[in-house]
Amino acid sequence: MGVPMMATLRTSVAFLLHLASSVAAPVPCEESVSRLEAEIQGLINVISEQHRYIQELHSSQAQQLQQIPNSYLGLDDLYKDCSEVFEDGNVASGLYVIRPDGAPTALSVYCDMNHGGGWTVFQRRRDGKESFDRAWVEYKHGFGDLFSPAGEFWLGNEPLHHLTSQGNYDLRINMEDFEGNERYAEYKNFKVEGEQDQYQLHLGEFTGNAGDALADAHGAGPGSPCADGVKFSTYDRPNCIDADVQCVRHSKSGWWFSRCNAGNLNGHYYNGPFEAMTDDGVVWYTWHGWAYSIKSVVMMIRASDLEAPPPADVYLSGGPNLVPAAGRGAP
Repeated sequence: MGVPMMATLRTSVAFLLHLASSVAAPVPCEESVSRLEAEIQGLINVISEQHRYIQELHSSQAQQLQQIPNSYLGLDDLYKDCSEVFEDGNVASGLYVIRPDGAPTALSVYCDMNHGGGWTVFQRRRDGKESFDRAWVEYKHGFGDLFSPAGEFWLGNEPLHHLTSQGNYDLRINMEDFEGNERYAEYKNFKVEGEQDQYQLHLGEFTGNAGDALADAHGAGPGSPCADGVKFSTYDRPNCIDADVQCVRHSKSGWWFSRCNAGNLNGHYYNGPFEAMTDDGVVWYTWHGWAYSIKSVVMMIRASDLEAPPPADVYLSGGPNLVPAAGRGAP
């Protein structure tokens, strides 16, 4: 073997040994941190793309809703909430199309004509089929199965803001536990601020037999952890207090957190009262404490100045579960 060949062989062996030692050597800490930061940024980009996709879907659905014939969606004929639907003589619970003052588009809502009638339902929990562990933009526009009488959904913080900005509204919360017991909570002067104020919650006087689990929202004082108001929080946009970050991650939901899960009706759904090991379930502390996850919940609002509907002979019929989406004067 010639000298050049030997030199080449020694060089190759030296290179291979150097390569092996480089592979075996631990990766410097700085490189690991940089790699992890790049991976995190990649995940953030993916989440941002998903949010944009969701917004596009909502925009597309809103445009399709506006294409419904004008006989149903004339701007002058639309109800602004379920209270107007009820005042116009519609006594069947079901889906109606409304357009609150200031809302950019019309929207379908479920009107509950029980408990005095005229209630616009904005939240329903029944069986856990719908995840409420959602991002800010999803809670903003709404999600879930609104069209099924048994579907779970959140109407959306933006529609809630437009609805409650029209005047004075009452909030009613109906709850049922796994033993078939029912309780309710009602609040006067329910209002949700706009997104610029993080959909801050306002509540007035409480009545009901479920207890007042949202006491901090009556007007946060020095003893409240949210001295500047109870604002809405999600895992990607926590508000109010530093501890709120832990509250959101722990409960896996979006909500008006003030004392973590004292009252969180968007918590993780469990198929039994004490299946939750912690207080991350559908919780109303003043009724069943923190460990009990409630079976079903309906949250709805009604205009405080609701007037009685016309006589029975002018009521519209439409079945118990579904009424054609119609406006004032529609057949």
